Amino acid sequence: MKSPALLWPFALSLLVFACGGGSSKAPPDAPSAASSAGQQCLADARAPRHPPADAPERIEVRQILVRHRELARPEGATRTPEEACLRALEAIHRLEAGEDWPTVAKDLSDASSDDLGRVSRDELSPAFADAAFELGSGELSYVVESDRGFHVILRK
Repeated sequence: MKSPALLWPFALSLLVFACGGGSSKAPPDAPSAASSAGQQCLADARAPRHPPADAPERIEVRQILVRHRELARPEGATRTPEEACLRALEAIHRLEAGEDWPTVAKDLSDASSDDLGRVSRDELSPAFADAAFELGSGELSYVVESDRGFHVILRK
């Protein structure tokens, strides 16, 4: 059996790799270099999204929201932005591994409700709207940052 010290670089490389990909909708303009997995997650979560011009007027979405202490309204959150981003990324990994949405949302989301129902772009913050309306039906977003925290969005 390998020593845990020998496995650490491998585990970190997996985390860094995982922060930028998977089958979720990764941001198209994501920066390629960052000093840590948390910094890479932040950079990718802040990347611009580009919904198609022919996106529907309303879509049905669910979200997992992770707040952090630097928000204007942290609502009791004590984690750093990097920790919050990585927690949202954990939600993606768990969902992609086959866990069901209600379990992951209950374990990781700070939102009082995960189902936003049918929404239009003007009902959402711009970053959230761009990411949500970029998704196809049944598609899961990458981590998205808004003024409310970090989101994972599922378009129904």
